[in-house]
Amino acid sequence: MRDKLKNAQRLSVFKQNQTLPKYKRFLYQNIFNSTSKIIGIYGSRGVGKTTMMLQILKSTKLNASKKLYISCDHPMMKGVSLFDFVDEFVRRGGEFIVIDEIHEADDFQTQLKSIYDFLEVKILFSGSSAIEITNADFARRYSMYQMPIFSFREYLEVTQKISLEAYNLENLVENHEAIVHDIMNELTDKKILKLYDEFINVGVYPFYFEDKSKYIDRINETINTVLYKDLGRLFNIQADKIDILKKLLLTICVSKPLELSIDKLATTIGISKMTLYKYLEYLGRAELIHHISHEAKRFKAIRKPDKLYLANTNLFSALCSNQEVGTVRESYFVSMLSSGHRVHYVEKGDFLIDEKFTVEVGGENKSFKQIKDIPNSFLALDDMEIGFGGKIPLWLFGFLY
Repeated sequence: MRDKLKNAQRLSVFKQNQTLPKYKRFLYQNIFNSTSKIIGIYGSRGVGKTTMMLQILKSTKLNASKKLYISCDHPMMKGVSLFDFVDEFVRRGGEFIVIDEIHEADDFQTQLKSIYDFLEVKILFSGSSAIEITNADFARRYSMYQMPIFSFREYLEVTQKISLEAYNLENLVENHEAIVHDIMNELTDKKILKLYDEFINVGVYPFYFEDKSKYIDRINETINTVLYKDLGRLFNIQADKIDILKKLLLTICVSKPLELSIDKLATTIGISKMTLYKYLEYLGRAELIHHISHEAKRFKAIRKPDKLYLANTNLFSALCSNQEVGTVRESYFVSMLSSGHRVHYVEKGDFLIDEKFTVEVGGENKSFKQIKDIPNSFLALDDMEIGFGGKIPLWLFGFLY
């Protein structure tokens, strides 16, 4: 194990010496300042978990021998007991270890629990978003942070090289006109709709800024890695069944949300309804789709179709060439709201947010007809730079984090 540790330390130094982006995502300060013994970051592949952990490791004021980065998907870690490895690190004076791709380690949940119980070391780990609810220990024992895709606000901060404020939903709804004014004052490029159109197609994943010409290829690689490696390993899905998951994503991409009844979708894909529900859960936990249920299902069993969306608008660019403009609008809205809010769909309007706000999403000419008598309701409208009253620009909902 000593030789394994020495090799890991050599690779860790190499990793820490790599050039990292200067931009730090919105979770950085909270995680850096956390006093928790074990901290976990989960989220879809490509959202910047590894980058943030390396930024934190480099900024931690410890001697190089006392801090370490490892990735459990490295061949060196194959068959290695995570507990024994960390124990060796601690016995040699280690105090802080960053563990990437922890779900690739054998029996990682039991190993992490043993480290928590028996070793005095600070751990920052990352894992697939699908592990977050596989074991209640993750919620009870560790400080867990979900890292979502880039928000439109973050995309603007990087591309415009400025600092912009995030707003909570209540403030945004009540003061959107003043907020838009403040944002416009900060922008170097005032053409917000042009920037929004860019973000719909590219920039959701931070790796866009590494090589823009290969961005769509990288998205497809990420999808395949999530399907074949993450879901295949975590849920023991056979390779031939992974093709069904990919077909399911393609079907969602080209369909309108409410056209996808479970019966019709199961027939189209060629699987049973029970298997379909299971696969939809997997894709949701892997953050490749959003599965939005009708608000009435909160209270009783009711036969209402669910709405299915790709997890973000950039996935449309990778998976299908023809997209419904209404579906893309709703997908953007859901992707920006789902990270910190409860989203259901409703009969009148499109969505119910946090059991409080009723929202209808549409183009700039959409009227209040469907929601005129509903309290706490508003329109989220595309093709609109500045809103007024109950009409709020759709792009502004990218400023919630």
